[in-house]
Amino acid sequence: MEINKLVDLNSFRVAPKLNNSQVKKLFGELEANISKADWMTIGIMAPSDIKAIEALQSISKKYSSIKFGNLNSLSANGSVFLKANQKTSNVFIRSESGLGEGILITCQYDENASESNTFGPLPLDFFS
Repeated sequence: MEINKLVDLNSFRVAPKLNNSQVKKLFGELEANISKADWMTIGIMAPSDIKAIEALQSISKKYSSIKFGNLNSLSANGSVFLKANQKTSNVFIRSESGLGEGILITCQYDENASESNTFGPLPLDFFS
């Protein structure tokens, strides 16, 4: 399947491999959506807690307004799902088998008139 827009990722359970051109295109589209959002929630499906935390840290490095604390206290065995909320700075992680792999970004809005949109799965190294 050709991947040219964020919506093309919706049918994937595991983040696809992307070439540099695709990353650049998708990143530009994602940036436009993030800039309009009031806050984000981030879901990370990963093979380990370490990989999930590294992916979250790569997002924080890319965006100075997205910071999370106490990441060293997070721990889960095996495949994990990590959920981070930019508005509350809360981060949770749990073991969960049978998940795909990748990052899900949901742009949230304070006004009910704007509907939240989830983008992904993006590769775990998308923001690196």
